[in-house]
Amino acid sequence: MSFRVVRSSKFRHVYGQPLKREQCYDNIRVSKSSWDSTFCAVNPKFLAIIVESAGGGAFIVLPHNKVGRIAADHPLVGGHKGPVLDIAWCPHNDNVIASGSEDCVVKVWQIPDGGLSRTLTDPVVDLVFHQRRVGLVVWHPTALNVLLTAGSDNQVVIWNVGTGEILVHIDSHPDIVYSACFNWDGSKLVTTCKDKKIRVYDPRSGEIDSEALCHEGTKATRAIFLRHGLIFTTGFNRSSERQYSLRAPDALSEPIVMVELDTSNGVMFPLYDPDTNLVFLCGKGDSVIRYFEITPEPPFVHYINTFQTSDPQRGIGIMPKRGCDVTTCEIAKFYRLNNSGLCQVISMTVPRKSDLFQEDLYPDTLSDEAGQTAEDWIGGQDAEPILCSLKGGYVSQSKSLTVTKKANILDKGKKSGPTNNNLAINASNNNNSTSGGGGGAVTGVSEKDLRDITDEIRKLKAIIVKHENRIRALEAALKSQDDDETDTTLNKKSQVSDVTGASTTAASESTADAAGEDHHNNVKAEEV
Repeated sequence: MSFRVVRSSKFRHVYGQPLKREQCYDNIRVSKSSWDSTFCAVNPKFLAIIVESAGGGAFIVLPHNKVGRIAADHPLVGGHKGPVLDIAWCPHNDNVIASGSEDCVVKVWQIPDGGLSRTLTDPVVDLVFHQRRVGLVVWHPTALNVLLTAGSDNQVVIWNVGTGEILVHIDSHPDIVYSACFNWDGSKLVTTCKDKKIRVYDPRSGEIDSEALCHEGTKATRAIFLRHGLIFTTGFNRSSERQYSLRAPDALSEPIVMVELDTSNGVMFPLYDPDTNLVFLCGKGDSVIRYFEITPEPPFVHYINTFQTSDPQRGIGIMPKRGCDVTTCEIAKFYRLNNSGLCQVISMTVPRKSDLFQEDLYPDTLSDEAGQTAEDWIGGQDAEPILCSLKGGYVSQSKSLTVTKKANILDKGKKSGPTNNNLAINASNNNNSTSGGGGGAVTGVSEKDLRDITDEIRKLKAIIVKHENRIRALEAALKSQDDDETDTTLNKKSQVSDVTGASTTAASESTADAAGEDHHNNVKAEEV
């Protein structure tokens, strides 16, 4: 007698539940760009979506409580001169987002708490290096203010956003870079390229550790590092069938698993949850979300279920675990962008009868604290990500970028002081910046300069108030003059109407007299 043993897994019954339309985001002009990007980025505070915009590129940033129909004139983040291709929220500051565009510039923005009240056009910093469009921006998982960018010029650049300087420049790709991903502690980097190869780099030196053929198809491929060091890839075979594979970094040419899924043209984006080891496959143009569990035992990648919808998706974003609702056993939350302009929210839930906190579903997850500074990382140190517990819920802390001005090294012979030639950002993003001897103080500016600036601001305010009063007086005088002119015009019109009436009466009387005389003459002529 044969029987089949069902694999035991706490995620076997995970199901997706779409929220009602009034709890979603509607009337969003999603970008029509053909670039293979998710067009959406989410964190516990905001939802960012790349949208169509005239005269340049823009994306919209919405607080999570602003659901329903979005106004057509809602403020945007619109400082790019070309269409925006990719956006990514900083994992260590929920108010900071980076964007790459066809104008070859990467911009880093600070979003105020509560969202935008007017269109934002001034970024915190511009990162200028690429010669062609920038289609990929990725933040480092543990180092503060370390950002990777890749463009159509085949260049990969790792920046220190805190100083606007380039830390590492990788120019060993012969073609366009499709994807890039750091491993768990940020000590390795995996990339996929248009030449069909997958490469593992040492991100500090830019040297290739290993490379191999990824997928044989000519369409775009994606690769991500899993928490325990393996690499998960998606791509196409020669027959344009979509595939996924699981590989070890030291044996890239020998996939542990290689499975064909279906035949479709859409690029599959692998979205990974390191806490549950679940991989969600979301294809562009698909109407389904497939999810798999990665385990140490064969077949290593276990199919769980498929979430089916009626509308194809143009883009998708996943909420970090910090933003999930632990009271309803929600393990993932997706934001699907439809062609109709609707951003549909989908909650992935594990059914549990108890209302208590489920510790097996919610191990300690990634927090918003950085494990190390950019200087420590580029100096060769590795640090594990800082984790936090979700028991009792998570509250996002408000952080801000501290902007400081460094003296220009070219002005050594001149008077030292603040200059506009070398702007840097001391984005420590820590609330304890005032401790330790005033580490967050602004350098290079004396108290006298601050007093002078304050006096100038006070004078400007006085001038503005004076001009406002003068403008109000002129408007009142102009209104009074308009009223007088209106009264004069009405009087003239009434006089003209009186004269016209009198003339008309006299003319009618003379006409009647003339008619009477003619009648009298005619009578006399008849008598004669």
